[in-house]
Amino acid sequence: MDAAEYANLEKVEREHWYYAGKRELVGWWLRRCAGLNRATVLADCGAGTGRFALELAAECQVRVVDDHAESLAILRQGFSTEQVLEGSCTNLPFANGGVDCLTALDVLEHVAHDTAAVREFHRVLRPGGVAVITVPAAMTLWSDWDVALHHFRRYDRAGLAALFPSEHWELVHINYTNVVVFPAVWLVRKWRQWTGAAPLPVATGPVFVRADRPAKARRAEDALPPRWLNRLLQLVFVRTGRVSAVPFPFGVSLLLVARKRG
Repeated sequence: MDAAEYANLEKVEREHWYYAGKRELVGWWLRRCAGLNRATVLADCGAGTGRFALELAAECQVRVVDDHAESLAILRQGFSTEQVLEGSCTNLPFANGGVDCLTALDVLEHVAHDTAAVREFHRVLRPGGVAVITVPAAMTLWSDWDVALHHFRRYDRAGLAALFPSEHWELVHINYTNVVVFPAVWLVRKWRQWTGAAPLPVATGPVFVRADRPAKARRAEDALPPRWLNRLLQLVFVRTGRVSAVPFPFGVSLLLVARKRG
């Protein structure tokens, strides 16, 4: 990502429903499927600003990994030297079986060879270790937002599941998230493509903004919605993201939980 994207993300991700909800949801799945304690080693790959890891630092031993200078500079301000590791998803700085849990939150879409990244996740996890992955979903939602963030792709359920073959992984959970806002996101992004105009005033997604984008061209997603709406969107996001029994047919994102076979 561009330096301007990191700066904007650091400012807004603490409160925005999408980021706060994603952290809450992933933490819930980790506690449910892996169980966290002070001996648990959690590797957060592509850690960005490190806010997710900071929120779990009291529950386990966090290690934050990134290969972008902007991100590493931010991480070194919030973590000790031994907690911050430089590395990529395809070349993680851990021994075989060196971590108990691994997260890659909206990271795989940035990796050219995502199959190689998942093989590396498998290498560094101990047998029985748990990976929690989130990615943007639905190529029909592809937009200037994906281009600005240097995405290679958006995923569907089958494509994401295929990265975790059954001979190596037990697929604990996979489902679409951000289901309720999907229609609004689709409409806003298609409208922007069709008209080239500024977006409708609907808060529908992540909060990145390029510093060089004129104010009139900035997306509604770049700002916090009203407090009541922000809280409602987060509540709906998290509650629906915990659902396993219903395989949602669409969503703005996907969440996968996989356990390494012994």
